[in-house]
Amino acid sequence: MIEFNNRKAHHDYFFIHEIEVGIVLKGTEIKSIRLGKVNFKDSYAKIDNGEVWLYNLHISPYEKTTYFNHEPTRKRKLLLHKREIKRLKIKVEQDGMTLVPKSIFINEKSKCKLILALSKGKKNYDKRDTIQSKEMKRDLERKEKAGEN
Repeated sequence: MIEFNNRKAHHDYFFIHEIEVGIVLKGTEIKSIRLGKVNFKDSYAKIDNGEVWLYNLHISPYEKTTYFNHEPTRKRKLLLHKREIKRLKIKVEQDGMTLVPKSIFINEKSKCKLILALSKGKKNYDKRDTIQSKEMKRDLERKEKAGEN
């Protein structure tokens, strides 16, 4: 299984709920994803007319093709059930949450899937707290490791 994570999203958002969704891709896009040519920078999902669309996910053009290549940052349709879309729409509109792609992967059946997270943005002080707790964990691990040697 091939998987690519959106590390910046972990820094900027609190994840409330995650959903595994399908994504509509062209042939050259899936080939580029298998080569690891994916960039999540500034990507987000939005609900328009009862459909969920993914914006700004950069999938680099496939090098070994000619004029059948794709546009790198085109909007891509996400595949969800109607009731899931309605539930997400309510959360986004009422609670002010955001739909952020967390990771993209190719499963055992060779289908490309995306983990879409319903998330809430972190404030600057939340980010500092997260960084401080990570540093404390690292220091504890280092001390334990040094004590074992």
